[in-house]
Amino acid sequence: MAQPTTPAAGRPRQPSLSQLRAFAAVAEHLHFREAAAEIGMSQPALSGAVSALEDALGVQLLERTTRKVLLSPAGERVAARARTVMEAVGDLMEEAEAARAPFTGVLRLGVIPTVAPYLLPTVLKLVHGTYPDLDLQVHEEQTASLLDGLAHGRLDLLLLAVPLGVAGVTELPLFDEDFVLVAPKEHWLGGRGDIPREALRELDLLLLDEGHCLRDQALDICREAGRDEGAAVTTSAAGLSTLVQLVAGGMGVTLLPRTALRVETGRNEELTTGYFDDPAPSRRIALAMRTGAARQREFEEFAQALRTALRPLPVRIAG
Repeated sequence: MAQPTTPAAGRPRQPSLSQLRAFAAVAEHLHFREAAAEIGMSQPALSGAVSALEDALGVQLLERTTRKVLLSPAGERVAARARTVMEAVGDLMEEAEAARAPFTGVLRLGVIPTVAPYLLPTVLKLVHGTYPDLDLQVHEEQTASLLDGLAHGRLDLLLLAVPLGVAGVTELPLFDEDFVLVAPKEHWLGGRGDIPREALRELDLLLLDEGHCLRDQALDICREAGRDEGAAVTTSAAGLSTLVQLVAGGMGVTLLPRTALRVETGRNEELTTGYFDDPAPSRRIALAMRTGAARQREFEEFAQALRTALRPLPVRIAG
């Protein structure tokens, strides 16, 4: 029997999936007729595919006699690899099938800390009730880290404050929400519904640490109100819960988004709240995805469903 030839130097030939499939079947059954029946191929075509694989690899994979088929030592090693390749192809086909069906598979959602505790209950309820086949994985990080994860494919979708002003990122607005002044009990602005922004000029303001977008938003509001940019921020905190406790302790006042108000102040009798005169300072929350994302239509549908689910909250739904 002619031995397989080695591919010409500089012209390597890649084995095809059909060749690997044929050889894997023969290696399993050690019988051409049974292997051909399993994969729905004629025996001559099967034999030709295996011979072509031997030529492409430059090694003899089978020892053929009139009565039986045996694997050569090289054939045993290649058979194990061929099975691994075919299993991987099967996994790839399953992934592609899942991708064709919307709201299945993994969705890696990044959320900023000043949104996660207040909106995730609504998001999770929506996913579990409407998209039960979606494997939602939540990552809570600050904005810069989320954008990096989105750009490098570590994350699929973000839930955060906008505008971002980042090239290659498309925003899907969800809602706008007002900021509320949170102050110690008996504060002179407590209970008011017509606080002018100018009141922020002289207040002892407590903010989140550097890196939180909510801090930057609060500082922007203060600048718009005419607060001296050199005015000191007396204390900062890593999270809103700590910030509110500092306010309750009489160290100053802070600004909270409306969605955080009930969770952060509802059980603390040492706090009072006040609302700004129209137009109240506010922020916009949106989903963000890579521009031209393969799942763009799915994400747009998800954004619309989320807008509907968020209507009970004290926000103004976008669009």
